[in-house]
Amino acid sequence: MRRVILTAFFFVFFSITPAAAQEQFEMDVISTSKGNLEITFIGHGTLMLAYDGKIIHVDPYSKVADFSKLPVADIILLTHHHHDHLDPAALELVRNDKTTVVLTEICAQTLESGIIMKNGAVQTIKSIKIEAVPAYNLVHKRDTGQVYHPRGEGNGYIMTFGDIRLYIAGDTENTPEMKGLKDIDYAFLPMNLPYTMTPEMVADAAGKFKPGVLYPYHYGETDTARVISLLKDSPEVEVRIREMQ
Repeated sequence: MRRVILTAFFFVFFSITPAAAQEQFEMDVISTSKGNLEITFIGHGTLMLAYDGKIIHVDPYSKVADFSKLPVADIILLTHHHHDHLDPAALELVRNDKTTVVLTEICAQTLESGIIMKNGAVQTIKSIKIEAVPAYNLVHKRDTGQVYHPRGEGNGYIMTFGDIRLYIAGDTENTPEMKGLKDIDYAFLPMNLPYTMTPEMVADAAGKFKPGVLYPYHYGETDTARVISLLKDSPEVEVRIREMQ
């Protein structure tokens, strides 16, 4: 039986201009067996996590926030090399000599240092277990016939926080590896067309691996109500919509 997942929902404010204008981000606080995990929903494919005194930035992207106003990262996770996921300007603002960057082989061609994780790799970094899950397209292709995200180039990441397993899928479709995941408590699945998944693909994947909470993210103009409707008969999967266009 799946344990009860408790989450508090907040708004968090960061000052982003000298004139003291403020940008508002949503934040969920999740109870784990080793303290709270705070998830700040920056936007697009960009997240910030806080846990056990550590800050984790995921795919920081300058278009969605002023990263000079956000905390410096202990860990940065980069899912792949596209400009809205690997943004050197944003990285410069949240990275220092103590920051560990987790990245793919192609990302390492742009950045001078970091820990390369290939698909399927598992590492414990600053006491947090991180698993790299393949992220790739099966169906959606460019006009050239090449898929938007070829297999082997991108990662999703599963992180373990106490007794909670959180999956951030990156840019991917509903792959066999995704559908075979086990014991995922929280999952971020992309729904930005035509590059990743349709609502039907998201519902298919969530219906297979059954995360306790599903966050559609990086969803652009895709209708999030559609995935809610598709999963209405799967009460074990709670769909939460946050501002993650």
